[in-house]
Amino acid sequence: MTDTTVMKVSSGASPQGDMGQVYLASGKRVSMRMWRDEEPNADKTPTSRDYETVGYVISGRAILHLEGQTIRLEPGDSWLVPPGAEHAYEILESFTAVEATSPPAQVHGRDE
Repeated sequence: MTDTTVMKVSSGASPQGDMGQVYLASGKRVSMRMWRDEEPNADKTPTSRDYETVGYVISGRAILHLEGQTIRLEPGDSWLVPPGAEHAYEILESFTAVEATSPPAQVHGRDE
């Protein structure tokens, strides 16, 4: 039988991760998170994750350093980070973005 559970998640009441991410709706195969008002930085250490990430910029600007590429992110832009790709975000001005991850990032410690 198909799961027909409907769930609404309010960002104001959502749990927050150790890196500042706000966890939003999550299903079995995909989850959402929000980075809210991330402050400028230039010293993020590159990392790689075992999940795929797609994101959308709501406000602010950042540079995504992805496998030797430099991708400028501005309001209205979206992006993809493939699983296993080394990447880092350089926040240029207060940055708010929503990401979806598959499989869900916060499950089994994938996000830490």
